[in-house]
Amino acid sequence: MEYQSIQMSREGAIGRIQLYRPKVLNALNTGLISELVQALEAFDRDSTIRCILLTGGNRVFAAGADIGEMATATSAELMLSNQFADWDRLRRIKKPIVAAVVGYALGGGCELAMACDMIVAAENARFGQPEIDLGIIPGAGGTQRLTRAVGKARAMEIVLTGSPITAQEALHVGLVNRVVPVENVELEAMKLCQQIASKAPAAVQLAKESVLKSFDTTIADGLDYEQKLFYLLFSTEDQKEGMNAFVEKRKPHFQGK
Repeated sequence: MEYQSIQMSREGAIGRIQLYRPKVLNALNTGLISELVQALEAFDRDSTIRCILLTGGNRVFAAGADIGEMATATSAELMLSNQFADWDRLRRIKKPIVAAVVGYALGGGCELAMACDMIVAAENARFGQPEIDLGIIPGAGGTQRLTRAVGKARAMEIVLTGSPITAQEALHVGLVNRVVPVENVELEAMKLCQQIASKAPAAVQLAKESVLKSFDTTIADGLDYEQKLFYLLFSTEDQKEGMNAFVEKRKPHFQGK
């Protein structure tokens, strides 16, 4: 389909999506989020795609939500329009998503990066939740995902002051996976995607599912859930291929079966 606010492409088994509202620093409006979710779901359904890369380009990831779109809204209007329905669809994507973040990832932009499974950040990246300066709080996961990523005290400071943190600070507190020079950020993110895409697809997706499950369950229930997924993978051809390749001292060839 034709997209207005994103660009969609592929490189082998990697699906690439770029946020594309350059005139407004990739501000996230409902149209962009809707298109993004449609593109992510299309890649999720495509059996030839094994990992997804999300980028804002070489200038900025996303400087926040489109405030002009919300400024005059009422509580009832936001609730009845189900403001975050597309965000809920985003978290149901089964394939791993790697964010390549250059420049600002603020407000909704930070929430979008955190909704991905891994983040490769440029040295100039800045992460923050400045909603407090607008008289509101984060609404697309900022208070929840940030706290789980960096802990209560640091999340409180970021959310209550609205002050952004640098890429190195984000690395130190565990918000991002790695920090690289600006010119290398998408290359490094693509390398990470390619490494993941070389693994058995079912194992990758169930591993993602199991890790995410740990955030909303007890350790006992989480261990039970992990074991069930472990057993399930022994019904796949890729499990047999992986173990036979190990025994035979060769590289496995996973086919997603």
